This record gives sequence, C-alpha cells and structure tokens, in this order.
Amino acid sequence: MTEGWRRLWIGFLLVVAIITFGSIGFHMIGRSHGFDWGWWDCVYMTVITVSTVGYGEVLPIQDVPGARVFTIFLILFGMGMLLYFASAVVALVVEFNLSEVLQRRARVKAIQHLSDHVIVCGAGTTGIHVIEELHATNTSFIVVENDAERLRHIEAHLGVELHHIVGDATEDEVLLEAGIKRAVGVVTALSSDKDNLFVTITARQLNPKLRIVSRCREVSTRAKMKRAGADSVVSPNLIGGMRMVSEMIRPEVTQFLDLMLRDKDKTLRIEEVHVPEGSPAAGKRLSETDIRKITELLVVSVRTPTGEYKYNPGPNFELAPGSTLIVLGEMKDVIKLREHCKAP
Repeated sequence: MTEGWRRLWIGFLLVVAIITFGSIGFHMIGRSHGFDWGWWDCVYMTVITVSTVGYGEVLPIQDVPGARVFTIFLILFGMGMLLYFASAVVALVVEFNLSEVLQRRARVKAIQHLSDHVIVCGAGTTGIHVIEELHATNTSFIVVENDAERLRHIEAHLGVELHHIVGDATEDEVLLEAGIKRAVGVVTALSSDKDNLFVTITARQLNPKLRIVSRCREVSTRAKMKRAGADSVVSPNLIGGMRMVSEMIRPEVTQFLDLMLRDKDKTLRIEEVHVPEGSPAAGKRLSETDIRKITELLVVSVRTPTGEYKYNPGPNFELAPGSTLIVLGEMKDVIKLREHCKAP
C-alpha cells in the first residue's frame, strides 16, 4: 500500500471514529438527563457539528448541562480529523494525476529514443498475435491502439510494459508521435480495410523507405493496398483456408510449425540475416564462415543480390555481398549471427 492510500485509510477511520464517538456521546448525555435522543438524530447532530454546516441544533443541547462543552470538544477534534481526511483525498488525486503525467512523459521520452522499430497499428484479434511474435523475437516495436483497456490486457498477458500510444492510427499526428520517420516498418492490422488503406497511404507519404505490411479482409482489396504503397498484403481468410488444407494433407508439417511457434521453452524460428558489403561473411563460402562455429543455425536458403533463391546451399556456396541468409534456429543464435554479419 502506498503512502497516499495509507493516509486515506487513516483519515477515513478517524472520520468514522469521530462520528461514532460523537453519536454515542450525544446519546449517553441525553439519556443521563432523561432525554430519549434517537440514534439517527445523534448521528445527524454529530455530522453537522463536525462538518460545521450550521443547520442548527437538532437536539435540545441547551437544556442539558455539559452538552455544549461536549459539542465544542467535538467541533475542535472533528474538524481536525475531517481536514486530515480531505487533505488525504486531495493528495491522492494529485498523486494519481502527477503519476499519470510522469508516466506519459517517460513514455513519450522512450518513444523519442526509438529507431529502426516496427509500428503496429491495431491490437485487435490480428494485432495481438503480431505483438506476441515481435515480443518473442526481441524486435523493437510500438503499438498504436485507441482502446486503453485492451492495451492493459495485453500488457498483463505478456507481463511487460509495451511502448504504446493510445490514439487513432489513421491520424498523421499519432503516426508521427510513434516515430514513423525513424521506423523500419508498419504493420497495419485495423479491423476495417478502409482504415488499413488510409494508414498505408499516410505511412508511405510520411516515410517512403518503410516496409508496410497491411491486413485486408476482402481479397479484392489486395490490389488497392499494393497501389497505395503496401509491400505485402495479408488476408486472414486466405491464410485460414491454406491452414485448413495443410491440416488435411500435411498434418506433421503443420504440427511441427505449431510447436516451433508455441514452444515456451524455445524460440525456434525461420529468420533472415542480411550480409551487407564489408561483412566478415561476404565473399566467403559457407564452409569458410563462422556460422556453425558460433551458432547452431541451419541455413535453409540464400537469397542472392539478383533476387534468386538457392535452396539448401552446399558448403562451397559463396555468399556475395548483399545476400540474405534464410536460417532455422533459436532467436539467440539468430541475434549472434546478425551481430557477426554486420559491416564494421
């Protein structure tokens, strides 16, 4: 319990105590002098006395010796306790507001330092899976979602605080706040094809170098998304159909891929590693590189600078500068290889 909540509870208990004390006191004073003052009248008299409302004396205390002395005592102590409680409430509200301001300021500052990150627009039924995979693969990303409660649910599910912005991804200002000019990619996974199309157009205008992956419900929208600037368009309906066929005709392969993605103890993935000009691996044969020495990755394919794919390359295959390795293995090994293949 924080200090603010502790003070609030103490103040509340003090107010309850003084009202209880005053009510019992008035009742006993009246009874000792032959007056049958009801409990509700005693409570009411205590409340208007402590709060100094001044509605008048509900009970005829002027006719009871010592009653006004008790009332003075009640006013002095009751006002102090009531003020303490009120100050605790105000302090807690200020603490909440200040905490929210500081958290937002820290969040904005952290976002301003992000670069080469992915912006995920929408955290719905599709976006949540994008977020889970980016988190699992240690990819830098930020989420733009207009439902704050949904974001809190995802953070609780993942057990981490996400870089996020509560806002409308179709607005230019929100994308700029998300650092779109420093980002490497945008995944637009909003529920509406129209909104995804709008985000695609806006993102392409704000940063022509972005890689944009857009979601579409209708297959007929794919061509429009491409013309708007999307590098890749994904249709959940199409993928769902392909998955159903795979479950039917290649169940073992499907099960392997499922285990690869869902194994909580390992992050086995098929990933890509770029070999730029000046990389220690550039110009070498696969057998001459340190891939197998520093990692346990399996090289599945190599994309050459001309765009051709060499599947299951042999040990004598030469890695030209600008090639891309398609590897299978754990993310920790992928990260090692990416660091190794960087140009000095």
